[in-house]
Amino acid sequence: MNLWIKNGHLLDPANHCDEICDIYIKEGRVAGIGSLSSDEKEEFENAEVIDAAGKYVMPGFVDLHVHLREPGFEYKETIRTGTAAAAKGGFTAVCPMPNTNPATDCPEMIKRILDIAGRDSKIHVYPVGAVTKGQMGKEITDIAGMVQAGAKAISEDGKSVMDAQLYRRAMEEAAKAGIPVLAHCEDKNMVGNGAMNAGKKADFLGIPGISNAVEDVIVARDILLARETGARLHLCHCSTRDSVAMIRFAKEQGVPVSGEVCPHHFAMTEDEIPSDDANYKMNPPLRSRGDVDMLCQGLSEGIMEAISTDHAPHGEEEKKKSIADAPFGIVGSETAYALAVTYLVKKGYLTPMQLVERMSTNPCRILGVPGGDLSPGMPADITIADMDSVYEIDKNTFVSKGKNTPFHGTRVQGRVHYTIAGGEIVYQYSGGK
Repeated sequence: MNLWIKNGHLLDPANHCDEICDIYIKEGRVAGIGSLSSDEKEEFENAEVIDAAGKYVMPGFVDLHVHLREPGFEYKETIRTGTAAAAKGGFTAVCPMPNTNPATDCPEMIKRILDIAGRDSKIHVYPVGAVTKGQMGKEITDIAGMVQAGAKAISEDGKSVMDAQLYRRAMEEAAKAGIPVLAHCEDKNMVGNGAMNAGKKADFLGIPGISNAVEDVIVARDILLARETGARLHLCHCSTRDSVAMIRFAKEQGVPVSGEVCPHHFAMTEDEIPSDDANYKMNPPLRSRGDVDMLCQGLSEGIMEAISTDHAPHGEEEKKKSIADAPFGIVGSETAYALAVTYLVKKGYLTPMQLVERMSTNPCRILGVPGGDLSPGMPADITIADMDSVYEIDKNTFVSKGKNTPFHGTRVQGRVHYTIAGGEIVYQYSGGK
């Protein structure tokens, strides 16, 4: 069915468009922007109409970093539930990380993910293949084969490849294949039993700490390897001030590097952990106010180019454990947009247009996929949302199987009203919380 989106405030960074206008969608693609000829309008006389007055119409959000848990951990999440949660959050595409069971480490596993997504997902799923077989850090995967099967990037997310020479060879293969390397930066030899940021709060709670250097050492190494190999390096879930500084320096030197920040890392500090509550446990951990301020500044300046969620659902019983013993990770697909509006747009770090760049246009460019652009002829992947609705985040309304969030009860602004993928309405806000 054709769609006619009326009266919306179009934000399209790719075309520098920031105005109220109509958008016409035909056969899953953008057919026109603004006014149409009388002959063209006849095609949309019976179109489904969305009145977007008072709302922003934006290229669909793209999440470079999610954990859909299938196969192997379906009790935490499935591709069906995880992509439905993403659609509710305004995302029209997601990149599932390879730490499944078995790991997504071969062409057959890439095809398996895509087969399940073709059946169960209404949004685009762009699989990420593992760097090493079984994510064991010993032997490089068939990167070219995985790309041919449909992988859009490689990553060892959940850990770093500690063998620098092995990782260097993988980067060379990724460069040949024309895909980015999505890097989880964590020196496992320095982590020990660390479970939260090393600092006064960890000391107060008696929880082993994780220093900034755990991240920073690998950030520096990976940037140097990217410079040497020419690989496109994307640094996942950056959390420290020095990560921002190093990315800034690398860009100045012409290194092909980008970085993402997750909402929990720009919206919260370690000081907001109220007690030994594992819903506040994520990797990397919540950092200091100085780190958060620098992350926000990095997003504002465009040094940090993307906002991703690191959506990581866990079972309720797992998160009832102490921070010291519980698994790392929180959910984020359904809260990312509102947190970005509340903590970045409303605080003056980003304009609405810049927010769209960080959540749509830039992620598409980093990944090398269509999207982030509502030019006529482009796929009709669209998010319609406001930036003024005020409400409290309620984990009990989440579509995700995971309810593990530290933001339950947080007052936020900004609500997604429609998510459209390939011209199909895949999410529509129906009122309530």
